[in-house]
Amino acid sequence: MGRVDTSRDEIFALATANRLLAADLFDGLTAGEWRTPSLCAGWTVREVLAHLVPPEGGHSPWRLLRDVVRARGDLHRMVDTTTRRDAQRPVEELIRELRERAATPLSAPVVGALGPLADSAIHLRDAARPLGRDVGPDPDGWRPVLDFVVSGRRASGFVPMGRLRGLRLVATDQEWTHGHGAEVRGASEALALAVSGRPVVLPELTGPGVATLAGRIC
Repeated sequence: MGRVDTSRDEIFALATANRLLAADLFDGLTAGEWRTPSLCAGWTVREVLAHLVPPEGGHSPWRLLRDVVRARGDLHRMVDTTTRRDAQRPVEELIRELRERAATPLSAPVVGALGPLADSAIHLRDAARPLGRDVGPDPDGWRPVLDFVVSGRRASGFVPMGRLRGLRLVATDQEWTHGHGAEVRGASEALALAVSGRPVVLPELTGPGVATLAGRIC
């Protein structure tokens, strides 16, 4: 049982809720906690905060094109560079802007509204898990994220093509499955994080396909 259509308004509402949860999480962290490595390779918790702040006025295709050109066509380099730059700003300002812009209805080229939603959910847990905080979406909030990360080329910025080939994903906390082949079972959050390349959650998954998935992300 796979995709259930979610309206754009519902997607925007889920992303807003995730950003507000993140703002609450970040509020009052210590200096040491800001330096904690997140689950997003190479980024600290502070850099995750900077990345989660929606741009003023939402995504502008022209601004995105300008930044990609500056990064010589490398989208990942562009995201990393702008995130590290923004992370130098005072965390109090970043948290305030995260709250003020939480309801910004983001929709990006190629990935639409689901890309920013997946970003908000996955990066929230990228920061919360290493901090030992149980803050994140419920299974219903993960469902459209799962639908997106298994959508193939559209989600290739999150999940490299071929990573899920020959695997059947099964959520254990809601009725959701995807694919055919060796089974990988786990909670919705663990599936989404594993599929998007976070090996720390692999011990939370079961099934004959786990070793194959692990070999593709480690």
